[in-house]
Amino acid sequence: MSGRGPQTFKKRQKEQHRKERQQEKVAKKQQRKLEGPEVAEPDANDFEGLGLLDIRDAEPPSPVTSDETLSDSSSPRDRQ
Repeated sequence: MSGRGPQTFKKRQKEQHRKERQQEKVAKKQQRKLEGPEVAEPDANDFEGLGLLDIRDAEPPSPVTSDETLSDSSSPRDRQ
């Protein structure tokens, strides 16, 4: 490589490194495409400590009767 200055050599090395990195990126992209999307199943421990209730342990709500809805809808002024 005689006849080339140090600047040209550095530029050439830099360009080679850039091309290698680009090829590695393309290879990784193709590998991810072949593997498919990564889907993580939520684990029960993921929600621990968040204060969320487990719906399987909860009791169903009691049905509201028409008498309860009428007494609940009255305002405090009506009761006086």
